[in-house]
Amino acid sequence: MGIWYPAEGKPVARRVGLYSQQVVPDAPLPSGSHPLVVISHGTGGDFAGHVDTAVALARAGFVVASLTHPGDNWRDNSRAAVIQDRPAALSALITHMLTRWEGRGSIDPERIGAFGFSSGGFTVLAAAGGRADFARLPGHCRQHPDFFDCSVISGRSESAMPEWRVVPDPRIKALVVAAPALGFAFGPEGLAEVTMPVQLWRAEEDRVLPAPHYAEAVRAALPQPPEYHVVPGAAHLDFLAPCVEPVTVPMPCQKEGFDRAAFHEDFDREVVRFFREALGD
Repeated sequence: MGIWYPAEGKPVARRVGLYSQQVVPDAPLPSGSHPLVVISHGTGGDFAGHVDTAVALARAGFVVASLTHPGDNWRDNSRAAVIQDRPAALSALITHMLTRWEGRGSIDPERIGAFGFSSGGFTVLAAAGGRADFARLPGHCRQHPDFFDCSVISGRSESAMPEWRVVPDPRIKALVVAAPALGFAFGPEGLAEVTMPVQLWRAEEDRVLPAPHYAEAVRAALPQPPEYHVVPGAAHLDFLAPCVEPVTVPMPCQKEGFDRAAFHEDFDREVVRFFREALGD
C-alpha cells in the first residue's frame, strides 16, 4: 500500500513506478482529525496509479491510503476475474488505517471516502452497498465478445459465473468513480443502497469500457443523480497519473492528441473539491 498525509517541509521529487510525486520524505505524522480517502486501482495496476490525486488530497488535508489488489495487479493477474473479492480488500485497508496504522489517531472515522478507477470503480460501488447481478455477464459478452471485461472472463461457462459475497462497508460516506467496470451489471435494484454523494467520470473516447454500458449505466441506476463529468478526447487510461516518461511506455501513458497532465490538474482539483464538500475539510 501507499499512504500519503498532510505534511510541512520542503517537497522533493520521488519516483514510484511509472510516476513521480512531490512529497516531504520522513515527514512527522499529522496531528488533528483528518478525513480518510482510500483508493482502488484498475485491473493490472498497483497502489501508485493515482499518485497525483493522492498527493493533491494530502495537500488539501486528507489522509490517503491506496492498496495493490492481491491477484489483480501488474505482477500477478491470477485473480483478475474474481472481482467480487476486491471490496473485502478495500475494507481491510480501511480497517488497517483505523486500527493498526501508526497515525490512526489523526483519522476521523466518520469521514471516509473511496476513489476507484475501472475495476476499482466497481470495487468502491460494491463496497458502498452496490450489488452486481453477474447473471447479466454471459448475455453481455455474447453481444460484445471483444470488450475487455469479456476477455477477462473468457472461457468461463455460464454455470461458473461468480457468486456474490460482498459485505457492504458502512464506513464509506462518499465515492469518486472513474470509468467503472461492469457498470451494466448493477441496475437500479443493485445500486438502491448507494445513497451517499457520488462523483462519476467517463472518458469520451474510452475503447476499453465503451459507452453506454459502464459509466452511463451507473449514472442511470443510481438512486440519487451523481455529479457527472465527461472528459472530451480522453481514453480509458487517461485517468491514471501522468507518466514520467510517456514516450517510452506509450500504451498506459499517453494518447495522441490528449494532454493528460493538463487534464489531471482539473481532475485532481475537482476530486479534492468534491471530497471536501462531501466529507468536510
